[in-house]
Amino acid sequence: MRIVQIGVGGWGKNHARILSEMGALAAVCDPAGAQYASKYSVSHYDTPAEALKSEKFDGAIIATPTATHAEIATMMLEAKKHVLVEKPMTYSSADGARLAETARRNKVILTCGYLERFNPALGIIKDYIRNKTYGDLVMMEFHRENRMPLHIKDVGIIYDTSVHDIETANWLFGSTPQMVFASSGRIRHEHEDHATIMLGYQDSRVAVSSSNWITPNRVRRLSVVLTEAIISTDFITQKTTIEKDGESETPDNEWREPLLLEIQGFIDAINGKKSDIVSPQEAVNVTKIAEAALLSGQKGIPVYLDLK
Repeated sequence: MRIVQIGVGGWGKNHARILSEMGALAAVCDPAGAQYASKYSVSHYDTPAEALKSEKFDGAIIATPTATHAEIATMMLEAKKHVLVEKPMTYSSADGARLAETARRNKVILTCGYLERFNPALGIIKDYIRNKTYGDLVMMEFHRENRMPLHIKDVGIIYDTSVHDIETANWLFGSTPQMVFASSGRIRHEHEDHATIMLGYQDSRVAVSSSNWITPNRVRRLSVVLTEAIISTDFITQKTTIEKDGESETPDNEWREPLLLEIQGFIDAINGKKSDIVSPQEAVNVTKIAEAALLSGQKGIPVYLDLK
């Protein structure tokens, strides 16, 4: 499998590292990426068009500014290359829907880099929910806090950070919300840098995502309420705790790098193997929900949705 890495900035350089470790990195495509091409002994191109013209490869991972995703992904999909686009897939859900149709028409894989889908701790919780080990899922609460990442310049916290929680909530509930209500604001940055989003699902189930780029400590936590237990996890350490009837337990879980698992899932899908990658429609739905959260935060009103 030969994958071209398009964009080797703040996050893309991690993709390049893992692809190289897997022996799958075909080339680096970034005007400022010569050092990584040299480091990993692969070809270097300034533009995606140059890579398409001169390099033989199977797929591409796109980790460029969000505003460029639709154009670059369309170019790759039309060339019948499989594509993983970093989150969010596109600025607008309409652009995302067009990408999904382009991938379908060209019969190639299109997925989006929602990393937590491949976090081993989330896999454990998903199994508990699927098997009803601790009853039915009622609600979940996410907390993400940190200083603003220096490489994020084109979107606010909803599109950069909250979307992880939106995608995870949809995946754990196995459905999409019917209502979105958000409160967001801007203190130190050009875009919104704090947001609390409530997602209302069928049967009065709820997910709450609270994120900010204000506090200095890095926090990535989830609390899941089921009818028979509360399960808490730390996305960073991947440690999970189950509280039930006044007692708690911590299941054994080997730490694994989610990005490596995500890229392996992408390659498995290309090879026709079973993979739990994010589907194009799931990625489009996350963008639609993020759009609704931005609108709700601006207007101070709930936004009602009817998603596929």
